[in-house]
Amino acid sequence: MLETSARLLRLLSLLQTPREWPGSELAARLGVSGRTVRNDVERLRELGYPVTATRGSIGGYRLGAGAAMPPLLLDDEETVAVTVGLRTAAGGSITGIEEASLRALAKLEQVLPSRLRRRIAALQASTVLVPADVASPTVDADVLSVLAGACRDGERLRMDYRDHNGVAGPRVVEPHRLVNWGRRWYLVAWDADRRDWRTFRADRIAPRTPTGPRFTPRELPGGDAAAYVSRRVSAAAWRHRARVTVHAPAEEIAMRITPAIGTVEVVDERTCVLNTGADTVDTLAVYLGLLGADFTVDDPPELVAHLRELSERYRRATG
Repeated sequence: MLETSARLLRLLSLLQTPREWPGSELAARLGVSGRTVRNDVERLRELGYPVTATRGSIGGYRLGAGAAMPPLLLDDEETVAVTVGLRTAAGGSITGIEEASLRALAKLEQVLPSRLRRRIAALQASTVLVPADVASPTVDADVLSVLAGACRDGERLRMDYRDHNGVAGPRVVEPHRLVNWGRRWYLVAWDADRRDWRTFRADRIAPRTPTGPRFTPRELPGGDAAAYVSRRVSAAAWRHRARVTVHAPAEEIAMRITPAIGTVEVVDERTCVLNTGADTVDTLAVYLGLLGADFTVDDPPELVAHLRELSERYRRATG
């Protein structure tokens, strides 16, 4: 029985690959006869998996999309991953899925074998979650679905957007990507009225339906939505900013920083400019110390003064 279940799991894993699988190839992969493959396919169908079959030289088996959720065959690692994910989702930042996550988790835990129940119980007992800030924003699952659908279908989105003062105003945008940054979700989109790229916090968006007409997608500057949001979100929170001349090639410095630290501009083959910022000058000094290259700072004055103080401190430390 265990051997059959393991073989069914392996067969299901192969069929989930988006391609046609000839029966002979499946038999070779599983180390069984063609008749056994046909019997296993029938078992999967009885369990609710819509396995389709086509005849001919290029035919074979394929797992189709079903109208209902069939029973799942999960290995141990997949089961632990799903359970941990459901526990996280139950207390996450997306409203509307907490109850569904708890229901799914209860159903899953009822059928767990004892060995997995012990592993998951150990994870739960040994893990401490940092309590979420009561002010942390939450996003409605329906809002995320609308935003994701507009990104996927390339449809203009009409929405009301609240600024940091809580004042809402209409916007018309061309959605590009959704980005999850910590406990916040952001929509990267082209603002049709302002004729520029913008980053919108999803918890401040109230979509208007239906969505608008289709549009031709634009190319995002840099091409990386996550890096784009990282730069915009970090820069918006900086209390201290600096333009630092670094005496090293731009390619070398760019490899040593993340988008959250800043951006690098090429000056020449041996010099670049780092646009950076942070909440404190102490943090800025740490960033500069990690560059591994000589640099020149002219502004802001408080950073210059702090670096001089550090240089004296290090000089005294070395006698």
